[in-house]
Amino acid sequence: MAAREFGDAMILVGDQKQIEAELANLDTAGLTIEVKHASQKIVMTDKPSKVVKGKPDSSMHVGINLVKTGEADAFVTAGNTGGALAVAMLRQVGLGRIRGVKRPALGVIFPIEERPLLIDNGANADCKPEYLLQFGIMGSLYVERALGIANPRVALISNGEEEGKGSSLIKETIPLMQASGLNYIGNIEPKEFMNGAADVGVIDGFAGNLIIKTAEAIASYMNNIIKTEIKASPLTTLGGLLAKPAFKRVGARLDPDEVGGAPLLGVNGAVIVAHGRSNAYAVKQAIGQARMIVEKKVVEAIKEGLRTE
Repeated sequence: MAAREFGDAMILVGDQKQIEAELANLDTAGLTIEVKHASQKIVMTDKPSKVVKGKPDSSMHVGINLVKTGEADAFVTAGNTGGALAVAMLRQVGLGRIRGVKRPALGVIFPIEERPLLIDNGANADCKPEYLLQFGIMGSLYVERALGIANPRVALISNGEEEGKGSSLIKETIPLMQASGLNYIGNIEPKEFMNGAADVGVIDGFAGNLIIKTAEAIASYMNNIIKTEIKASPLTTLGGLLAKPAFKRVGARLDPDEVGGAPLLGVNGAVIVAHGRSNAYAVKQAIGQARMIVEKKVVEAIKEGLRTE
């Protein structure tokens, strides 16, 4: 799907026999698709510390090193997030961090109409104020370059708008944000972020990941309740049929598959980490995100932005 829509050459990394057997069942006429063999596989239960040195010929090692050597422009994975972060971050085996970056972060485009960026989304469970500051800088540069939003509004996600509220981490980050030169608009609550009050919401990776997973769970729960109630009587079933086109439009606007994946900002190359439950369409969208990062020179913008910090 991605090769057809974007017209790019694709490199598929993994078990060569398995991949080629699957490709044989698909119409690949006119497409440029190369297969790179990787003899090892990282599974979801693998610990990142074991992955880095224990599986040097995994698809993540091979794929990320294609970016490192310039054979590929970007790497997309829907595999073990911790493994992808570990391999990408370490210069010895992968891309390494951009000079000056203290901690790379995952930034996810929230599936609401305004498409704000939430950063961090799980790469850093424990954070320091200077990490959050850099998340804000990298997130702002990403939104400006990739999404075309000039002077993005950056906010700290907290439990209240007042500066006196929030954890010690939030309180210590506020003066750094105020002095940063970013378009910092202060603290906002999650509900305001959901209403599009900011273009970039900055948060530690532990809380950010909880927000994403909670939002996904609530959306799934509400969807199931609506389906159950619509089928509760003949009258509501008829109403549901009449409203079906509207439900489809709402579903499309809130569909996380449209986003595709989260950019790993702060590493020296374009890396997208997609959800482990990604379907074919979501992977195609993740590839689209990766090519956008390359085209808009997001990595170069972060390098320049942190150089002048």
